[in-house]
Amino acid sequence: MPGGKVWYKIIGARAKGNPVLMLHGGPGYPHDYLEPLEDLSNDRPVIFYDQLGCGNSDKPNDTSLWTVDRFVEELAVLRESLELDKVHLLGHSWGTILAVEYVSTRKPRGICSMVLSGPALSASRWTSDCRAYLAKLPKDTQKAILDSEAARTFDSPEYQAAVLTFYKKHVCRLDPWPDCVSRTVQKLGKPVLLHMWGPSEFTATGTLKDFELTGLLKGISVPVLFTAAQYDEASPKTTRYYHSLLPGSEIHVFKGASHCHHVEKREEYVQVVRDFLARADSRNE
Repeated sequence: MPGGKVWYKIIGARAKGNPVLMLHGGPGYPHDYLEPLEDLSNDRPVIFYDQLGCGNSDKPNDTSLWTVDRFVEELAVLRESLELDKVHLLGHSWGTILAVEYVSTRKPRGICSMVLSGPALSASRWTSDCRAYLAKLPKDTQKAILDSEAARTFDSPEYQAAVLTFYKKHVCRLDPWPDCVSRTVQKLGKPVLLHMWGPSEFTATGTLKDFELTGLLKGISVPVLFTAAQYDEASPKTTRYYHSLLPGSEIHVFKGASHCHHVEKREEYVQVVRDFLARADSRNE
């Protein structure tokens, strides 16, 4: 692959079920925050990787590499290299874009199912949901965000504090954040995130600011589970809309949680996903 080496690890390599490959969010937020999903390794191998530009993978200084097509190709090469003839895909946030693009454009064989958690399949719906949440924040927080966006002072202490206020309500509501979430933030590939998305979850200035994948959903034929949470940036309403576009798909909404509902509601999430993957495997036997 152009650009450098990509890091991966396999948990439960000897487990008998079809493996599940984790597609992390961002772009640029590495795999660490998905570590609670190691719990699935009792049934099947669980594979994590850090996409190029973040975490434990190489971090080239070349913005031409930061495209959806290149990340789709990276996924295809990783799958081929690990000989994942049959595999489940679990995407979170940006990882759902990657999963849908890969399955829709490459038409790969051997995809047993897809789990799309906190799905980010429409930039307009994502930003609209986030702006609705922003309108419920304290007035001084809203002002700090609007002022910084107008002046493009995204590194200002006021903007960063306002961003954190939003994140503590809609990204991860646990206090303090668990170590796996903190490590992901510390290992963020910021150049990738800024180039493709923007300076925060709710300020889209990059190449993905106009993306729209809802039209691809009707062409997906593998079993799909959508998950979202009560306070998720991927709002329950929007996630139910995606679900409505894919007849036969399943959906689960977690109460009292947000975007990292797999961390906040770990046992419930793992059980929901474990049961779904088992059903999908039974259909493929």
